[in-house]
Amino acid sequence: MGLLTPLAVKIGSIPWMPKLLPQIVTVDKALQRVSRGRVSVLDIAGLPNLALTVPGRKSGVPRTTPLLCVPHDGGWLIAGSYFGGPKTPVWVYNLRAADSAEVRFAGATYTVSWREVEGEQRAAMWQVMLGTWPNFALYEQRTDRTIPVFYLTPR
Repeated sequence: MGLLTPLAVKIGSIPWMPKLLPQIVTVDKALQRVSRGRVSVLDIAGLPNLALTVPGRKSGVPRTTPLLCVPHDGGWLIAGSYFGGPKTPVWVYNLRAADSAEVRFAGATYTVSWREVEGEQRAAMWQVMLGTWPNFALYEQRTDRTIPVFYLTPR
């Protein structure tokens, strides 16, 4: 965690934050383009993050999405939270349609296997994720959908 992490947690808890997500994504993409993928908004916030690349389920074109992640047991936990918005993020559908994915984490690129975590195991992994990003609990309250949790492991 970094110096700005408490500020990021505070900003992430603002109820109207999901409405600003498109603007945040635009700023983040510009930052990553200028830094050649070395810096994201999550890096500035001091939060662990990865870039998930998975082919579009319809187009087959690789799509890269920066995500907050929780390193766990040699892999990474990620959640399709979208700040607790009503819609499931598109990357979730793309990942579900893919056999594998690619992850860029801490400057290294990995081919990963993935699995969606459900039931009691999801509940346990959710608690692990809350230790890194407590706002996941707020996101869960904001939405009627079950926020999907995935565990990615290097191949």
